[in-house]
Amino acid sequence: MRIAIIGGHGQIALQLTGLLSERGQQVVGVIRNPDHAAEVEAAGGEPVVLDLEQRGAAELAAALQGVDAVVFAAGAGPGSGTERKYTVDRDGSVRLAEAAEQAGIRRFLQISTMGAGKPATGGDESWIAYIDAKTQAENDLRARDLDWTILRPGRLLDDAPTGAVRLADTVPAGSIPRADVAAVLSELLVTGAGAGRVLELISGDSTVEDSVKAL
Repeated sequence: MRIAIIGGHGQIALQLTGLLSERGQQVVGVIRNPDHAAEVEAAGGEPVVLDLEQRGAAELAAALQGVDAVVFAAGAGPGSGTERKYTVDRDGSVRLAEAAEQAGIRRFLQISTMGAGKPATGGDESWIAYIDAKTQAENDLRARDLDWTILRPGRLLDDAPTGAVRLADTVPAGSIPRADVAAVLSELLVTGAGAGRVLELISGDSTVEDSVKAL
């Protein structure tokens, strides 16, 4: 399977690239900054330089020819301001979904966040914009005729992977290492599980394989 990860230089994206490569999958890491190409290659991916904010869906679709599945892992990141929450976290996902439709790619995994799907409570203006942008991106994807899965991880940690997670339609607030998020995404992609589901994810007591199989 050939899988494209948009936002291919992100922490989860690089770990996902490595996991998929170890499983014999071909990975394309779509990045904005050409200086990040070497890190994508080191993780086992093929870097493609394309600025999601500056290019249209048709150009993105052309770059995705031959791809079987896409992962939206891009994000404006902390300190980016409210405007880029919408141009990256919302508009980037919408553009990728349009490109997937044009390229005939049905499988679409979107990395969202716990808290999306309802109005943000508390937090500053940037946090409110982030939750709103993620919610709008989710709503757009859910309305499309694609084999989509939306994954909402809890608070992200840089800890070592535990391999034990809790994955369901609804879970309590919690946290999870980025490495475990990548492992769940890898399993969802390889098995095809979770299509048409919005799933929440935190650390738990079930293996990644069993959690995905239970879907």
